[in-house]
Amino acid sequence: MQSQSVFLRRYSKFLCVITLFLILLGALVKSTESGLSVPDWPTTYGKFMFAYPLNKMAGGIKYEHTHRMLASLVGLLTFILTILILQRKHLSVWIKRLSIFAFLTVVLQGVLGGLTVLFFLPVWLSTFHGVLAQTFFLIVIFIAYALSAERHHRWNLEEEGYNAKFLRWSIVLMGLIYVQLILGNVMRHAQAGLAIPDFPTMGWTFLPSFDQSWLNRVNEWRFENNLDPVNLGQVMIHLTHRCWAFLILLNLLWLNQIAYKECLDKPLIMKTLYWMNLAIILQITLGISTVLSHKEVYTTSMHVTTGAIVLALSFLMVLRASPLTWHQFKATLKNE
Repeated sequence: MQSQSVFLRRYSKFLCVITLFLILLGALVKSTESGLSVPDWPTTYGKFMFAYPLNKMAGGIKYEHTHRMLASLVGLLTFILTILILQRKHLSVWIKRLSIFAFLTVVLQGVLGGLTVLFFLPVWLSTFHGVLAQTFFLIVIFIAYALSAERHHRWNLEEEGYNAKFLRWSIVLMGLIYVQLILGNVMRHAQAGLAIPDFPTMGWTFLPSFDQSWLNRVNEWRFENNLDPVNLGQVMIHLTHRCWAFLILLNLLWLNQIAYKECLDKPLIMKTLYWMNLAIILQITLGISTVLSHKEVYTTSMHVTTGAIVLALSFLMVLRASPLTWHQFKATLKNE
């Protein structure tokens, strides 16, 4: 029984890692504009997906087809995880239901991926596809934590009272990051990544007017760089993404202040917060580099992937700062 539990724990963590790699591949598909390199679905140029010749995987097909095959593998691994969890009689019902939900989510994600191709990459559908990928990542992280030795060890300890203030602001931070990933997905699929092509200035000024003459200057630059013109709507999407990043940074600084006053005796929380600080600094750096490099493929893709890591760390911090039961969780949040 012990060996089976260890295997299930490791398997769930492996699914988290390969899901993150799938997000990276999806980012590469978008960064290289390879989404329609394979124009049919569920087949690949009329062939069964896994029967497509490897020697024909060149250019954008390499990214798109590899993304499809890995997505199929993640779906299979999720199905296997669900079966393994449902067979464990000692596991809680909510974990079993969560595993079923994970499988249904990955199936929906696969269907959405196919529909984005069949409907020629509409912004709303592509955005939904991207956001659902991040949501599925959170679900498998939740499952992995539910099965983890850390959580099992916490059950056997009489833990002291939880810090309601830190927990509330951790949830706020996670919510801000999730919204930021939605904004980022909208920005990418609405072709607004370089709607403001400079940093720290905006249209080569610190106080942009956002009028037609200002927009004309931006579009002149885009024309010189062989880019399509943008409208004020795309500019505002880009600006909102930047401003939201600043809100996240402020929230992180506030969370650090709370932690160093009230959570120094909680090593798991402090360790997670440490990595959270590093990840957000890296993410901001990659965001700036994405603009200054004019959306260089690998920089942009790493920016998307690091965003998923930041979201994962924020969720892990919430899990570690929370009680282990829903009743205690609600009671903690009500505490002043």
